[in-house]
Amino acid sequence: MPILLLVRHGENDYSRAHRLAGRLPGVHLNERGKRQAEALAAALAGIPLRAVYSSPLERTLETARPIAKAHNLQPVRLAGLIEADVGTWQGKYIRRLALTKAWRAIQQAPSRARHPAGEGILAVQERVASAMELICRRHGRRDVVACVTHADLIKLAVAHFIGLPLDRFQRLGCDTGSVTALYVGDLGATLLRLNLVPPFELGLGVRRRA
Repeated sequence: MPILLLVRHGENDYSRAHRLAGRLPGVHLNERGKRQAEALAAALAGIPLRAVYSSPLERTLETARPIAKAHNLQPVRLAGLIEADVGTWQGKYIRRLALTKAWRAIQQAPSRARHPAGEGILAVQERVASAMELICRRHGRRDVVACVTHADLIKLAVAHFIGLPLDRFQRLGCDTGSVTALYVGDLGATLLRLNLVPPFELGLGVRRRA
């Protein structure tokens, strides 16, 4: 089974302003986000990536493309990696949402919570876990695969694979332009790295051939 590099997309004007972009179309990386994408590509250039999967949203694809290009690959769009459907919260400022009972429920008891008129947190976790299990079935034990997606999906995937209770997934960190590494084996998974921001050395014992 492979090593999964879970990459959060670079900064955009919504994340910078602490607004929920959700699945809004036309949310692109800003200048800092573009620099983060290039820094990720440079940091991962020495890793023998076999594939780069991406959420189909613009900000993830714009992060995935430089990484894939450095390995002569094309990003593979995977619907299961798309951002959560945040319903009526789309485009809203987090500081305002934080005053609501629904927001507090998602932070404190996410296993029982859902986005208003959107996805439940448990359903999001099941979706991203299924997508990553599909990726694992496609790749061998020594493969290293990048998955470019969104903060909550990365945290939910980590919680699923390492057995962290869903109600504690918000305790994990996931910055824009970061990498989290998971080894997924037949009998369990190991969290190798969490929330690394370039420049970094992954130190996973795998190197790209010269």
